[in-house]
Amino acid sequence: MSEIPLISERAQKNKFSDETGGCHAMALEKKKWFDVEIPLLRMKVKLIAYAIEELNGRTIKLDLTRVLRGKSLEAIVKIKVIDGRAEGTVSELNLLGFFIRRMMRNNISYVEDSFSLETLDSTMRLKPFLITRKRVTRAVRKALRDTAKTYLEEYAKDATSEEIFQDIASNKIQRSLSAKLKKVYPLAMCEIRMSKVESMKEGVIIEKTRVKKARPEDIEENEPKSQIEEIEEELAGREETETEEKTQAEETEEKTE
Repeated sequence: MSEIPLISERAQKNKFSDETGGCHAMALEKKKWFDVEIPLLRMKVKLIAYAIEELNGRTIKLDLTRVLRGKSLEAIVKIKVIDGRAEGTVSELNLLGFFIRRMMRNNISYVEDSFSLETLDSTMRLKPFLITRKRVTRAVRKALRDTAKTYLEEYAKDATSEEIFQDIASNKIQRSLSAKLKKVYPLAMCEIRMSKVESMKEGVIIEKTRVKKARPEDIEENEPKSQIEEIEEELAGREETETEEKTQAEETEEKTE
């Protein structure tokens, strides 16, 4: 029958024997604070451990509400230690539930979806969440859901997972998606409730100095205009012609006098 050790492994390491064979306890090893850089969020956090190697593979959660000035976003970061330097990479972004509940109202409709899409270096899962200004029919909700999915798939096709996370944190994707869906039905809120890296592609090397292709929001001016925009432009053109005609009539009256 094996004996149960009464001293833990760490305590055994902190003891030594002198020449007479006596055992003296050393001072317990103290934990230290180590800096962890997160380039995507442009921030540095401190974590406590006995050695920096213990941080390798650790996962932490960060509340980005203060960093994003009120937007309640939570980041899940995985830490890697390379050459004695700890660096964190964002693997998931979640919009906190109370932020969505605060936006809910009566006589509205909400649209949500969940799908996987391919980026240049990974497979990601996105969950968009939309709130309309008024209650809409099922056909409108389906049109919003399908338009959002096709738009995000085209958006992610020429981007890396890091760029997707960065655009979500800076609200860039949400603004461009809202402008696209406005032609289907105006929205009160357009958010990405969850974005997560499901798997990374092996053997894919992305150059940091690569030239980015034009994003959908950059070429939005070349898209066909909606009926509302055409009517507004037509009314603006009529107002300009009316003002020109009035000024010409006034000038002719002054000449005749």
